[in-house]
Amino acid sequence: MKYVLFYESGDDVATLAPLHFPAHQARWREFADTGRLLAIGPFTDGTGAMAVFATRAAAEEFAEGDPFVVNCVVSSWSVREWNEALLPS
Repeated sequence: MKYVLFYESGDDVATLAPLHFPAHQARWREFADTGRLLAIGPFTDGTGAMAVFATRAAAEEFAEGDPFVVNCVVSSWSVREWNEALLPS
């Protein structure tokens, strides 16, 4: 079981994201370095992003303290359980 965090972009994402990206990137690198974050990235249409976490607790902890959430780059977020069907060999 994996946990997918979905972000919806805020109204002023184009202005706010560059201001808060360095802190956001530092946060996701910390989670990736400890194995809690497995993948992360924005959708190409600019509407949001998603990230895959090893645990629900990690996904929620990440979102609650993420500078993108705290500074309204993200308008809303949610976590969904995901049954990964194809595992790397």
